[in-house]
Amino acid sequence: MNRLNLITLGVRDINHSLRFYRDGLGFQTSVKEESPGIVFFNNAGTKLALYPLEELANDINDKASPKGKGFSGFTLAYNAKSMEEVDEIFKKAEKAGGIIEKAPQRVFWGGYSGYFSDPDGFYWEVAYSEEWEFDEHDMLIIK
Repeated sequence: MNRLNLITLGVRDINHSLRFYRDGLGFQTSVKEESPGIVFFNNAGTKLALYPLEELANDINDKASPKGKGFSGFTLAYNAKSMEEVDEIFKKAEKAGGIIEKAPQRVFWGGYSGYFSDPDGFYWEVAYSEEWEFDEHDMLIIK
């Protein structure tokens, strides 16, 4: 098993999260209706899905309970192709209602990076490095 196909975020308000990702950040989806049961985004690489938090917890097992907000030791990441792209994504995230947790800045590893959180408190790192290369699918090449 050496592949990750789907990341599902359990969200408290699927409509609010749908607007944040689709309308605010520009994630592509075929979902047009209000209150969908699940949302799949048609992004390059690993797919991202939104699913109601309580239902996701129940899908795991009847003993799983949704965790509260706070850092869970899990982040999502977007690797940009320029510092300007990082800044643009932060502007979109903030305008859409995201919280800037760490404004983009030069970081210890030589890149340019920052963090924002979405309406459910999921942390996103948006980063750029002059050293990075991407394949034909815009996926980061890690050697």
